[in-house]
Amino acid sequence: MADQKAISASIEVENRNKARERRKLLMISLIGLVCFFGIWELVVRVGLVPIRYLNPPTMVVRTFFTKLMDPKPDGATIPVHFWASFRLALCGFVIAVIVGIPLGWIMGYYKIANRLIRPLFEIMRPIPPIAWIPISILWLGIGYQAKAFIIFVSAFVPCVINAYTGVTLTNQTLVDVSKTCGASKWQIFRTVCIPSSLPLVFTSLRISLGNAWSALVAAEMLAATQGLGYMIQQGRNFVRSDIIICGMLVIGISGALMSAGLAFIEKKATPWRTEK
Repeated sequence: MADQKAISASIEVENRNKARERRKLLMISLIGLVCFFGIWELVVRVGLVPIRYLNPPTMVVRTFFTKLMDPKPDGATIPVHFWASFRLALCGFVIAVIVGIPLGWIMGYYKIANRLIRPLFEIMRPIPPIAWIPISILWLGIGYQAKAFIIFVSAFVPCVINAYTGVTLTNQTLVDVSKTCGASKWQIFRTVCIPSSLPLVFTSLRISLGNAWSALVAAEMLAATQGLGYMIQQGRNFVRSDIIICGMLVIGISGALMSAGLAFIEKKATPWRTEK
């Protein structure tokens, strides 16, 4: 009984220490953000950078709240721009995940598939997504499909590479034990290799999500009338750095929140991983 109380007390102390460490790290992060935006405000206010080139954070915040309701000068509010970009980025990202991750798994586990597909993949992998814009216009025109295709290309490569690497790094001991127990090749692939690859798969999801948002501005150059990329382009046309920065911040914050959501799902999907 005394040992159980001692263990419970030890666990409680450890949990308090972890909570204190998390609060400390959160405070450091907040201090870093405050310092960054404070220096930015000061640099513009004292005239080191002309305000026509870079608006201070306070002006950007005012523009953000104004643009929540006011469509001027680019024709739409921030929620409208965000929804248009979110649908586009999500479409390209989801297709890349559906196609890329199974393809990477198959290439990593089946040697024939790897020999068949990898040469073509290695040729296509170094091509930047923006280089696909002219051919996507020829194939798909300048509408929604062409933009989704550009985002798909940018998100596809990390999905394939990380899923492939995750399977090839499967612990051979686990594979040998499964064979000893009579598991078929398909059962080993499904119950050993795929779960083993999940940490790298979730890494690929976060990278692909970042790539999808990064390609958004280039994709929305194709005759867009709404979207955060379009908003940024119009900010440039109107020489409004506050609008440009608003669009950039919305993209950055949205991507960060989605990445945090993926990290949460990863913890639930891979409970065997040790938390660092």
